[in-house]
Amino acid sequence: MDLAELGAFLRSRRDRIRPADVGLPAGPRRRVPGLRRDEVALLAGASVEYYIELERGAGAQPSEQMLAALARALRLTIDERDHLYHLAGRPVPVAGGPASHVHPGMLDLLDRLTTTPAQVITDLHVTLVQNRLATALLGDQLHFEGPSRSFVFRWFTDPASRELYPRQDHDYQSRSFTADLRAAVARRDSRDREAQDLVAALLDRSPEFAERWRQREVAVRRDERKRIVHATLGTIEVNCLNLFSEDGRQRLLWFAPAVGTDAAERLELLGVVGHQDLLPHV
Repeated sequence: MDLAELGAFLRSRRDRIRPADVGLPAGPRRRVPGLRRDEVALLAGASVEYYIELERGAGAQPSEQMLAALARALRLTIDERDHLYHLAGRPVPVAGGPASHVHPGMLDLLDRLTTTPAQVITDLHVTLVQNRLATALLGDQLHFEGPSRSFVFRWFTDPASRELYPRQDHDYQSRSFTADLRAAVARRDSRDREAQDLVAALLDRSPEFAERWRQREVAVRRDERKRIVHATLGTIEVNCLNLFSEDGRQRLLWFAPAVGTDAAERLELLGVVGHQDLLPHV
């Protein structure tokens, strides 16, 4: 662990990024060419005081979750991300896990999707990052811990999570989630503990999942038309589109309005009602 070098490394990475690179306004008066410390803190979901302490190397020891958030905020390459973890004395996350590195190019594309909900998830349906409209549409999906980080786990173990879809669609979603998970588990190494532990937890907690798992259906969720229930705006019909990483362990999802519906108008209203705490945390 080298906290002084960690602080210096964070400063060097912050200095090279322009606000426009991460979707922030440049503003009329800037004393630094790169990001300000408060901007990095905002992007990483940290307090300004905590981030300043990190850059000073003053004793703060960031968690693995905070390191992942900083790597995304600063658009680090995979080598830079690994270096950050080494400096902090933390183990480098395994590929496909909840602290997975999101490719800077995928984050850049996410930042440019400013008029449509979008998020990056793993193949086990763990949300890694959301844009503002995705949070407004789907709720904050980044605060869960343990197996609940996977929406598939929440779907089969937490009835409140199913409020996201109309009841008539629940059977289809259950089949689709199970078939997609089976495909993901098969793609991973048989010794992958995250995937194996998730399936074991689901088999233990959900008789419905166990029954569907025994059916051995396999189908990767790609482009789907679905109905999403919003607490304020009602049911919104969207096309859920996917962009997959090369290894298939991550996907960028974005939600486009379905043609022939009023979804476009409803999605435009997300920016207005998005900050109201009226959504179920799914």
